[in-house]
Order: sequence, then structure tokens, then C-alpha cells
Amino acid sequence: MMDMKARNQYLHTLITKNRGYHLRPRKEKSTILAEYCTITGQYRKAVSAKIRSGAYVKSMRKETGEEKRTRASPYDTQVTAYLVKLWKIFDHPCGQRLVPAIKRELERLRRFGEITISDEMAVMLKKVSARTIDSKLKIHKQKELLKRKYVKKLHPLLYQKIPVKLSADQGRGIGDTIQIDCVEHCGQSADGTFLYTVSVTDTGSGWWEGEPAMGKSATAITLALGRIQHRFPFSWKEIHTDNGSEFINASVWKYAKTQKLDFSRSRPYMKNDNCFVEQKNSTHVRKIIGYHRYDTKEEYEIVKKLYGIELRLYKNFFQPIITLIAKERVGGHIHRKYGEPKTPYQRIIEDKTVSQEIKKNLTSQYSSLNPAELKRRITTHQDMLYRAYQKKQARREVNHEKVDHFKKLTPRSSLFLIAEPTRFRPHVLIA
Repeated sequence: MMDMKARNQYLHTLITKNRGYHLRPRKEKSTILAEYCTITGQYRKAVSAKIRSGAYVKSMRKETGEEKRTRASPYDTQVTAYLVKLWKIFDHPCGQRLVPAIKRELERLRRFGEITISDEMAVMLKKVSARTIDSKLKIHKQKELLKRKYVKKLHPLLYQKIPVKLSADQGRGIGDTIQIDCVEHCGQSADGTFLYTVSVTDTGSGWWEGEPAMGKSATAITLALGRIQHRFPFSWKEIHTDNGSEFINASVWKYAKTQKLDFSRSRPYMKNDNCFVEQKNSTHVRKIIGYHRYDTKEEYEIVKKLYGIELRLYKNFFQPIITLIAKERVGGHIHRKYGEPKTPYQRIIEDKTVSQEIKKNLTSQYSSLNPAELKRRITTHQDMLYRAYQKKQARREVNHEKVDHFKKLTPRSSLFLIAEPTRFRPHVLIA
């Protein structure tokens, strides 16, 4: 059997030998095709399609190194240089938009001395088609794209004021570094206003606090931070956040300066710099609150009560934390050494830098707590939150059915009379 290369060579020989194949009578074409199909064993229809498409010619050009015949362009590199200059003057338009701009404004630019060309060159520029312009400017567009892609990003002044700290650079003492993050509760859609959890963790003790905020406005986040700091059993020295605009803003910056706190941030897209609070986002927020969308006042109040009392006490007083003490690489494996599991409360009690007054208050509070009762109350609030979510979803489904029914009975011109359901307004909670 002949391979594809040999078939193409044989077909090319038949076509070139019998010149004028496409102009020959049908019987002669049939004879040539019959001869080819008998020898190669190919189907007649496939060969006819191959001749019509010219595929054999393309394959033979690749094998013989024959270049495709192209028509010489009347526009040299000098024309391209002037096209690039005009393209930049008119703010990088496409060829279709640049053609009328050149025809209309070229003489004006020559009069103002912005471009110096001869009359012959001006006539040539006015004749260039849109497709030719796009072809000539293709390489220059790619260069401009690369310049924009790899340009150094300039942050606002506030980003430059806040230093970047890696996880290893942050303090490990009680209250030395407080890592902060936001957890979205938007469900499957990030549209509109919904609930956020402001999650705060101390890197030294593992003490965690959470507070809901409706939306991530600077005011809502700052007020949530104030309530969390008031609940912490010890004072803060430094807060550390990611690069989100909910934290890097004038309101949070002013709050840090007013409270005499140092302010640092993580590297962009490096969650390991904020690793302590990222772990708590999974165990203390997602596993408790879930992944549904919460955007009503009732849901806000339930989450606020859950974070404010039961969850914080249960996690900080009765949930041990295993900390990493050392890490060593042996060959291709990393061996990690962990410390004894202790609750955040135990770590604070054992720390020598914490005052006796703080330890006494925590010990008194610990003596009055029942972990089983706290767990039952957490489960109760979870059930309340889920029932509130289901009730909200059922109410919205009924509203959608009413709107759809009204649309069917209402003329198209009157649909603007349908009012949207009242949305929850965050400033009501802030007050």
C-alpha cells in the first residue's frame, strides 16, 4: 500500500502531466480519477474532494520547499512607520476606525506640524485599506500588549505606607500580631449586598473572634473590628490583613492609628502570609455557617448572636490547637514536629507576659462554662439560621411566581411598574 506522501506525489504528477485538468471534459477527468483510484485504492469521492480543495498542492509545497506565491505589497516600512504614528495619535483604533480618521485629519496634522510627509506619501496613506492597516500594525499591537502586561503595577499611596510582612516576620507572642480576613457568604452569586464574616486570630495563642458585617464597606468592616477588639481578653500590638480594599482603606488605616496599632499586609496572592486566620476560616466559619447566601436582617442577627457568645467561648476555651514547633527536610521528605495540644485559653494562662488580672478573669469565666450546653446552643443557632434561610427562599420563590404571573397578564409597556423587593440596608445595623 502507498503511504499518504506517495499518494500526494502521484496525484500531483497526474494533475501536472495532464495540464488543464479542470478545463477538460468530464470523460477525460473520469479516466484520470479511475486510474488514480485503481492504483492507490482510495475512494473516488474522497479524491475528487482532495482535488477541489487543493490539499495535495499544499502538501507538495511543504515537501519541495516551494513558497506560496504572494503579491508584492506597495507599502514599504516607511508607510508602516507613519501608520504607527497615526495609530498612536488617534488612541490605538482598529483599521476600520483609523481609515476615516486618516482621510479626515491627515491634512490637519500636516498643517500643525505633527507629521511631516510628502504629498505622494499623503496620497498613499489615504489609500491604505483597513485590512492592510491591521496587517501592518499586528506586530506593533503585540509589542504594546507586552508592555502593558509586564509593566510594574503602581499601588496607591496607602499601599506603599503599609509594609509587607511574611508569616515568618510576624510576632508569635500573645497579642503581637492579629491576623484579619473576610469570609463571603454570597452563595452562588456575588451580586448585591450579602453577609461577610470578619475573622480575627491571634498568632500567639490561637484566640479567635468573629463578627458579621452586611457588605464590605469600610465603615462596616471598621465597626466590626472595633467590636471584636473590645471582646478580646488582651490588647493588640499589630494587625495584619490581606490586600483587599475592605482593609486597605482610609477608615481602617485611621482606626489603626487611633488605637496605636501597627499595620502590615500580605504579599499579593500569597495566602501563606495570613495562614493562621485562613485555617480558622475553614474550621470556625465555613463548617459552622456553611456555604449558603445570607443577606437578610434576621440571618444577620442570628449569626451575630452565634459569634458573640457561644461559638467564641466554645472554640477558645474547649477546642485544643496543635502548633508546629519545628520543620526539617531529610532527603526528599519534610519531617514536622508538633507541640502538645492546648486550647487558646490554656496558652494564655501559661504565658508569663500576660497579666494576672487577665488570667483571673479568664479563669473565672472558664469555671462557669459548660461545653455540652455551649455545643447544644451552637446547634440551636445553626438550626435557626437554616430555617431562616429556607423561609427566605420560599418567600422569594412565591414572589417570583407572582411576578411571572403578573408579567403574563400585563402588557410589555407596563412592566416598569413592577417594583423590586425591598433590600436590606446595612446602615440600619450600624446605627
